[in-house]
Amino acid sequence: MLKVVIIGSGNVAQHLAKAIDATGQATLVQVYARHPEKLAHLFPEDRITASMENLANGDIYIISVTDDSIAEVSTQLPFEGRLVVHTSGSVSLDQLDGKNRRGVFYPLQTFSKNKAIDFSNVPLCLESEFENDHALLRTLADALSKTVYSIDSKQRQALHVAAVFVSNFSNHMYALGDAICQENNIPFNVLNPLITETADKVNTLSPIQAQTGPAIRHDQNTIERHLDLLKDDNQRNIYKILTQSIQDNG
Repeated sequence: MLKVVIIGSGNVAQHLAKAIDATGQATLVQVYARHPEKLAHLFPEDRITASMENLANGDIYIISVTDDSIAEVSTQLPFEGRLVVHTSGSVSLDQLDGKNRRGVFYPLQTFSKNKAIDFSNVPLCLESEFENDHALLRTLADALSKTVYSIDSKQRQALHVAAVFVSNFSNHMYALGDAICQENNIPFNVLNPLITETADKVNTLSPIQAQTGPAIRHDQNTIERHLDLLKDDNQRNIYKILTQSIQDNG
């Protein structure tokens, strides 16, 4: 059975640690955290360490920290020749210290602290320097998820940008919509069925085919009424940019 050590205590690290611990097909032998109290609600004290020197033996070491810290953390590892991977969508494989065998184990999902995730539905994107290591990563990935992809660093960076558009930017649109609702004393949850249906449509239609609304119809009268209603310059500018983008690509 694969032995896994996770280095990190943030949202991704915690969700991944819980998922691995629950598989029954891999053993989470240890989790490293600079602040062990962040993991105390998940694991007993003897499975948590705050010392790099006390890292347990493992088949795979997963660095799950902020993107800017990955390279530094990889240089601090007190061993050589072991399989070390990171979970970032935007950091290339070669940012890991070359003293160890390098790889990537990228879960393509948005993770929030108190929102449970079914890892069986999370796409896992794998990359490694060596074929044998890819097989190890594949074994772990298959234990966690139904969807596993081999994605190189260049593809993964493009995928991460795409993910920012469809997830982070979309969520910001929800925030702007919420602000407009609040300004007009409308409960935001009136929009929930529309949000759900819009997201669901891309399971059966391409995004271009699923596009609706005044922009794609070139309904200029409605567009002008919307712009008149919006008093916030930022909202007006975003509305104009997105309207033009829809019309240019529709």
